[in-house]
Amino acid sequence: MKEVTLKMKQSQITRYHIIMKTVERKMTIAEAAGILGLSERQVKRLKKGVKEEGAAFLIHKNKNRPSSRAATQETKAKITELYKSEKYKGSNFVHYTELLKEYENINLSYSTVRKTLKEAGIESPKKRRRYKPHRRRKRKAQEGVLIQMDATPYEWFGGRIKFALHGAIDDATGKICGAYMTKNECLQGYMETMRQIIERKGVPASIYVDRHTIFRSPKGDKLTVEEQLSGKLINDTQFGRAMKELGINMIYARSPQAKGRVERLWETLQSRLLIELRIHNINTVEEANCFLESYIQRFNEQFAVLPEKSESAYAPLTLDLDLVLCVKEHRVADNGGVFSFHGKLLKITSGDVPNKAKVQVVASPSKGILTLYKGKVDNVSPYVKPKKVQKPKQERKKYNPPDSHYYKHGKPKNSFITSDLVDSEIRKILEDIFLSKYVG
Repeated sequence: MKEVTLKMKQSQITRYHIIMKTVERKMTIAEAAGILGLSERQVKRLKKGVKEEGAAFLIHKNKNRPSSRAATQETKAKITELYKSEKYKGSNFVHYTELLKEYENINLSYSTVRKTLKEAGIESPKKRRRYKPHRRRKRKAQEGVLIQMDATPYEWFGGRIKFALHGAIDDATGKICGAYMTKNECLQGYMETMRQIIERKGVPASIYVDRHTIFRSPKGDKLTVEEQLSGKLINDTQFGRAMKELGINMIYARSPQAKGRVERLWETLQSRLLIELRIHNINTVEEANCFLESYIQRFNEQFAVLPEKSESAYAPLTLDLDLVLCVKEHRVADNGGVFSFHGKLLKITSGDVPNKAKVQVVASPSKGILTLYKGKVDNVSPYVKPKKVQKPKQERKKYNPPDSHYYKHGKPKNSFITSDLVDSEIRKILEDIFLSKYVG
């Protein structure tokens, strides 16, 4: 009995003593059922088992037996070996559990994978930081009301070379609305991200950005008197001008924490996307941008939440997007419709533009360079300025004035040493110092 008792838990020992009282008829079955919180039928079953097998009947038969659903030692060894390989190295434990199911056909729970890796001495690369209390801003009620936009430079392909991933996330749902990778953070990256948003969903009501010079000009408040009299309030950047044409309100954040949703998105992507690119052998920006189209859809299915209101706040597009997401500058065309743009001469192909007209030059990645004048779009062509006929240059004869000329210091007549007593070597040195420029 002592050996059996040592294997039992305290609750099982208590249950055994109560059942024995029913066996010895010191307690009724109804009383025992009330104390143990069991039905009378269960108490009768336990009483019968204890009579036949003793206290060992109360110990579960699977005790000290491995579970039939537990991972085998071979599977655990494979999990550890795969994690140490170059393919999955550095992934966080939650993501690694998903990758095992998707690519290795190993369907285990997160706790099993975590416990296995912990026993192998592997720590998660994404450790939890100490909790910092802060006010959490409530999400917007509708999808498309607020889009948070930013870029992050990171070693997406391994090594030391960083590439900038531009991205936008919807504040209401947490969906990635657009993502585009370039070598550096630039205007093209943000415009392509905005193009993805508009083509997939529509025109959002507002965007939340930082104070990068792409969004906010450092000379935004420095207006001339003429600009102020014309009603201009601020100098817009090219991106800011495009957002005004689309009717999108730009909100400037004063700290990274203000647009925390997109900052947390970078933390997630730097942990997950890096591994996904490595698994698919993606090493170039072009391949990454193609892969992002399918990855965004899978990411949103896993992490997006439902908005408070089902109605979308995205507005339909009514403008030519290629003539909005571009670079626009003003130039004055001459009498022949020729103007200078970035160091090159261009000529307006149509003759409808009057002389000395102020035209708007449009540089679009998809449409090339165009001009806008009173709503009319015109093409341009390179213009080569005819060269002037140059007269042959006459060779100028070099005139060497004589040493006796009064503008030329010749040999001194009276001040230079002429005595025969001066050594010839010393005289030669003096001539080299004072007369070398004028001899010959």
